[in-house]
Amino acid sequence: MNTRYDRQVVLPEVGDAGQHRLTHACVLVAGAGGLGCAVLAYLAAAGVGQIIVADPDLVEESNLHRQPLYRMRDVGTPKVVAAQAALTALNPEVRVHAHQQRLTPDSIGAHLTGLDVVIDAADSLALTYMLSDGCQAAALPLVSASVLGLSGYVGVFCGGAPSYRAVFPDMPGSVGSCAQSGVLGTAVGVVGTLQAHLVLALLLGLQPSPLGRLISVDLRSLRFGGFAFGGASEAATGTLRFIAPADLAAEDVVIELRSRAEAPQPLVAGALRIDLETLERAPPQLPPDARVVLCCRSGVRAWRAARALQARGHARLALLAAGG
Repeated sequence: MNTRYDRQVVLPEVGDAGQHRLTHACVLVAGAGGLGCAVLAYLAAAGVGQIIVADPDLVEESNLHRQPLYRMRDVGTPKVVAAQAALTALNPEVRVHAHQQRLTPDSIGAHLTGLDVVIDAADSLALTYMLSDGCQAAALPLVSASVLGLSGYVGVFCGGAPSYRAVFPDMPGSVGSCAQSGVLGTAVGVVGTLQAHLVLALLLGLQPSPLGRLISVDLRSLRFGGFAFGGASEAATGTLRFIAPADLAAEDVVIELRSRAEAPQPLVAGALRIDLETLERAPPQLPPDARVVLCCRSGVRAWRAARALQARGHARLALLAAGG
């Protein structure tokens, strides 16, 4: 007799029927970093039957303080490979599918078939908007989280609730990173574990549903907050969308916002290389009917540049987060 799940099956919120639902569930976890490690470990431990994990990165020693799935021996190994091995050792009943790749607008759709929940644990705003667009179209719930320093949030979007875009129609003017701003490993663990809990709540059908709710955590002041956003309206016009390099057309006007130090070679030959401040202050003359594609590393500068061009009457705009 399998006793692995006894302590959760005894809960009236789970029971045999709930465990059956978990066993037959399939989720996608985008990101196998700090948030992803907590999410993956707890979903595998709970017996979620199929877990697809996508992440392009290798394990680095600087990851280990907040990514406890990995060990020193894993440094230099693809995160998804190391995570797959760790989760299989934790619970061999769970099938873990590893995809060492960066999810892009042209690849996300192929990953959404047959899923029950999508988990955004990549801490990339560009990817959050891409996943939200895909989940909204596929009517799949998206559990998205972010953490920096000693604070973070988890929200449950789409799948019958408003999308991430409806709640956050604009990117912030700038975003920090763990490397720049720092992050405490336990803060990541708290937020990632909360994210895993909300995924389980969705899979088990717990009431009240976490759909349409955002929970914020400030671990410096030891406060939890949040709000419901079930009444948020989807944007009707002016939506800025990310595209993949494969979506570029020969007639597109590409503006490269990355400096030569960031990207010695522009995204495409013939791209206009302009920094964000110059574009916002004195945008170049652009063909009025051409699609303008704005490229930067994370998508944040591209978003700001697109808003500046929209204010000057440009309607055909697309964004590309190219890294670098």
